[in-house]
Amino acid sequence: MDASVAKKAIKGGEFLIKETEAQDIFIPEEFTEEQRMMAEATQDFIDTEIFPQIEDIDSYKEGLMRSIFNKAGELGLLGIAVPEEYGGLGMSFNTSMLIADVIGSAGSFSTTYGAHTGIGTLPILYYGNEEQKQKYLPKLATGEWAACYCLTEPDAGSDANSGKTKAELTEDGKHYKINGQKMWISNAGFADLFIVFARIEDDKNLTAFIVEKTFGGITMNDEERKMGIKGSSTRQVFFNDCMVPIENMLSERGNGFKIAVNILNIGRIKLGAGVIGGCKMVAKNAVNYSNERKQFGKSIGTFGAIKQKLAEMAVKTFVTESAAYRAGQDIEDLINDMIANGMDESEAKLKATEQFAIECAIIKIHGSEVLDYVVDEGVQTYGGMGFSEEAPMSRAYRDARISRIYEGTNEINRMLLVGMTFKRALKGELNLMGPAMDVAKELTSVPSFASIDTSIPFAEEKSVIKNLKKAILMVAGKAAQTFGPKLNDEQEVLMNIADMMVEVYAAESAILRVEKLMSSKGEEAVKLQKNIALINLFEAVDKVNVAGKEAIAAFVKGDEQKVMLMGLKRYTKLTNLVNTHKLRREIADAMLEKSDYIF
Repeated sequence: MDASVAKKAIKGGEFLIKETEAQDIFIPEEFTEEQRMMAEATQDFIDTEIFPQIEDIDSYKEGLMRSIFNKAGELGLLGIAVPEEYGGLGMSFNTSMLIADVIGSAGSFSTTYGAHTGIGTLPILYYGNEEQKQKYLPKLATGEWAACYCLTEPDAGSDANSGKTKAELTEDGKHYKINGQKMWISNAGFADLFIVFARIEDDKNLTAFIVEKTFGGITMNDEERKMGIKGSSTRQVFFNDCMVPIENMLSERGNGFKIAVNILNIGRIKLGAGVIGGCKMVAKNAVNYSNERKQFGKSIGTFGAIKQKLAEMAVKTFVTESAAYRAGQDIEDLINDMIANGMDESEAKLKATEQFAIECAIIKIHGSEVLDYVVDEGVQTYGGMGFSEEAPMSRAYRDARISRIYEGTNEINRMLLVGMTFKRALKGELNLMGPAMDVAKELTSVPSFASIDTSIPFAEEKSVIKNLKKAILMVAGKAAQTFGPKLNDEQEVLMNIADMMVEVYAAESAILRVEKLMSSKGEEAVKLQKNIALINLFEAVDKVNVAGKEAIAAFVKGDEQKVMLMGLKRYTKLTNLVNTHKLRREIADAMLEKSDYIF
């Protein structure tokens, strides 16, 4: 009971100042049989409905995507997160993450799926009144209707609240007349329902509306020609005196921007999970090709340079997976805790995701950049064939690139996650400044040479993680002290701090996952997973060091700079060097033997 209470007490961002125990995190190996069966059914759907038609999908064959979408609805895939009373399956938050993970390998369909089940459906589920939920959710959960989300405008991208689309109350007070232009709208070409954000009069914030296509006054440009995800529908949408009944306002007047921000938090972590399936598929293809392709009389998989690539794909994918499901379960635990304390289920889901908005941004950044790395190295492993449309890497490479842009660019997410951390510290919600001041005092003290009990699993590595967190606190604390309210203007420094936070959360997640596996399976059984955690930590230490140095050089001078650099050197030091070449070879050899991504 005590452990359960302690686990539920975790707050978003607290990983910076609290040690997390391995038994308190969720790992993918703990998914239930029911969840695994749902994932297998999803994979079967992809294998039968997506991959055999991938060329037709990419050429945007008329009606094909909607047909596949309808079949997904028949299987229940569109209603994973929708409660049973509204026609869905009512599954848990981490289950919806798992399905997003599997669908991540489906290319264009993953965008169609995510736009409908996430930003298209969730605003109604979380913010709609009971009448709106009863009217629309069953149609969305079954695929009878397809949904899209109309927020972005030509002059309103990252600054979403600056949209110019207008909603004017008609003289009889029965409708809002919407006029404006939206762009980059996924699913718009076949959507039946539009979540539209517009400004009423001169309101500070936007208001959201549920707009049915049959209301009229909606026109569109042709399908956008895109670099990747070519099979997904993306159009500009124009609203010309579109008459929306007043009862179709979503939530309250002026609440649109809040809806957009909170729904995007969910979108971010789901995207972070949604890249995992794609990473695994690319890694598997690269392993198979490395076994089949012969050069200099032997398979290219026998060469160390190729083994390094294959192993690094596995390392980064495993780490993203570890971090995503750790954060996903933290959200789910808080949802359950809030519901148990009497909160409405929809409100609990919103509040819990908002609480872990920092982690949501971290997962989005890490996952999307890992996907980019994996597809790039996938192309490189294939060599010339990687550049050919006849091989699978070309499509994967193109499709992956959007992940760093949608759900908020990674640059925006980096600044957001640091800004949220400082904001919570100022509000007293996150005790950041106390530990930061302790680290500042420690800089001028004699370093501790206390021995580490190496009989405890990962004791040395956890000590390294603890010091990496001190490096973040040192840099972030000094930045806050130096710039004060103007820190938001120092975008490069914010991004340096964000890089440090992303690396530490991911590295800690991998270590905790392997530690938990070791406790149940034994060290020998998870030797390769341990290799992954050690390699990633080795790399994370250097990345934190570089980001820290860049930040310090930007705003600290003289003797104070020297002291901080000495502190950074102390806090970004490995206890022991690991032979990453050997560890990577062991990982790659195991994958090559099975011709698969084996984690």
